[in-house]
Amino acid sequence: MTLVRDLVPSRGAARVGAALVCGALVVAAVSAGWGPPLPEGLWWALRGQRLLAAAGVGALLALSGLALQVVLRNPLADPYVLGTSGGAAVGALLALLAGLSLWGGAALGAGAASATLLLLARPALLAAEEASSRLILVGAMLAALFGACATLLLTLTPDAQLRGAVFWLVGDLSGAQDRGLCLGLAVLLAAGLAARSRSVDRMMLGTEAAAVLGEPVRLLRMGLLLGGALAAACAVAVAGAIGFVGLVVPQALRLGGVERTRDQAWMAPLGGSTVLVAADALARGLAPPLELPVGAVMALVGAPLFIGFLIHESRR
Repeated sequence: MTLVRDLVPSRGAARVGAALVCGALVVAAVSAGWGPPLPEGLWWALRGQRLLAAAGVGALLALSGLALQVVLRNPLADPYVLGTSGGAAVGALLALLAGLSLWGGAALGAGAASATLLLLARPALLAAEEASSRLILVGAMLAALFGACATLLLTLTPDAQLRGAVFWLVGDLSGAQDRGLCLGLAVLLAAGLAARSRSVDRMMLGTEAAAVLGEPVRLLRMGLLLGGALAAACAVAVAGAIGFVGLVVPQALRLGGVERTRDQAWMAPLGGSTVLVAADALARGLAPPLELPVGAVMALVGAPLFIGFLIHESRR
């Protein structure tokens, strides 16, 4: 039976949640009006769709990072670091060269990357948490491998599509029009994570402790891994390989005192949406009329933030 105290957020979580909601509203309002004025009939087609896609992609990346960090109990886990985003990017590039759907190619690539990671480091996923460092190392090597494959595929891309492929590979929202599919998927994944929040919290105590409490640890880990891979695949298919969102947002929530999965399940996608919408506004406004790749802007913002988190954590 769910206790009342499990439904009520702690004071720290309540403050962080209120700040996130206010920040999201401010960022959405600023981003919606950022740039040259547009005719009323063209605002939705040129800016509204992009704003919606950025919110959905950011939410999916944050949820993917949160799921992978829970599986490994390691704050360095991230779809970009573990090769999931790289596999999705390779699959999407292959689909682009073959004239097929980017969504299908990205989904197959992310699934192949996750399956390869599971096969190469299966003991780390299904055994003790101490082996999670092995999974991180295997994922980093897979990310490097997929990055090399993506570079080789770019050499085979026709000149007419090369510039767009390069921008998309480093993260680009200029042509993103997912019609809210990413945001809808993020809501479903967040709801599923919140529904299993007590089991996930018990798993975070350790594999043996969760098993003693009757939790299906292997099933939970497999579900989180598949959910993270699906989220990363959809995000890459829409906006390319964008890093640091899944790494920075869950870590920032924990440093802010948000520890329970029930709170993280809705705060992480909201924070990811806010961060990526802000990065996209910067990408559109830093060097007008040119547009910068949003993935590069996110890296310029995310890397210093993550270094700051590490310094803050070491001082604590």
